[in-house]
Amino acid sequence: MPVITTIPPTPPSGAAVTAGPQAPHVGNAISWLIAAICVGAGIAATIFSEQPLYAFVGLILALLAVTSIQIAKAWEKAVVPRLGRFQGLVGPGIFIIVPAVDNVTAWIDQRVQTSTFMAEQTLTKDTVPVDVDAVLFWVVWDAKKAALEVASYRDAIGWAAQTALRDIIGTTNLAELLSNRQAIDAHLQQAIDARTTPWGITVQSVEIRDIKIPENLQDAMSRQAQAERERQARVILGDAERQIAELFLEAAKSYVDNPIALHLRAMNMLYEGLKEKGAMIVVPSTAVETMGLGTISGLAALSGARAGLAPDEAQAASKADAS
Repeated sequence: MPVITTIPPTPPSGAAVTAGPQAPHVGNAISWLIAAICVGAGIAATIFSEQPLYAFVGLILALLAVTSIQIAKAWEKAVVPRLGRFQGLVGPGIFIIVPAVDNVTAWIDQRVQTSTFMAEQTLTKDTVPVDVDAVLFWVVWDAKKAALEVASYRDAIGWAAQTALRDIIGTTNLAELLSNRQAIDAHLQQAIDARTTPWGITVQSVEIRDIKIPENLQDAMSRQAQAERERQARVILGDAERQIAELFLEAAKSYVDNPIALHLRAMNMLYEGLKEKGAMIVVPSTAVETMGLGTISGLAALSGARAGLAPDEAQAASKADAS
């Protein structure tokens, strides 16, 4: 006969709640202390009276103390039904329940909780598969609804968050998903909060931590970005050359009717070039004749040659030139 096995449903992929479900509170420091006192008193009474009934009564009282005295922490609410009907919320602090009549079915943690969830291989609006990892911050504001309206509110939050994330990815282009995360976070927070509000849970914020795209697409996007930067660099260089040409044109206009200014500018350029050691300047003959650069060049060469003579020889040469 074949054996049929039942596979329990798995939680949503990546919807891992950092703080797990609360374990049932079995006794506490006060209840165990009272139970120990009851047991000790029963044993002592049995020893003195030689009646085992006292020990039995002490044991019964100890069990009642352990099961009836409960303590809820400062951030907890205890859901207490009586004979199957909702009795109320108790806590924080110490409270007493009636054994076999009342029972604590849930301990609701009302602190801010965090859940991580992700959507794997989800297609964007432009059909690009992406893996998105996000974190969810939520808090239970109505413990009664969280306990009565949904079977497991932690798993429900994980499923709702993952489904909302997939829906938003499917209606968003990859470029918008990569560049506009804040808007996506806000939209995702509103979508999840709309689903969890009937459960007494509010979503404070959602933050996308990571977006993974295929490696081949990463290479293509990298080449595209590099080509775009090169294009911008060429555009900037061309614009700079255009501005320089316009400035040269304005300068040329100022030299058209002023040949003396043009000659002075040319002589200044020649002087700047001669200051560099080992520099060779090729000057057109027409420019040399027009500006009298031959005499100037000869004087410059002569002064450079005499710079290597002794001081007495240089002074005699100067006197000879003066005469």
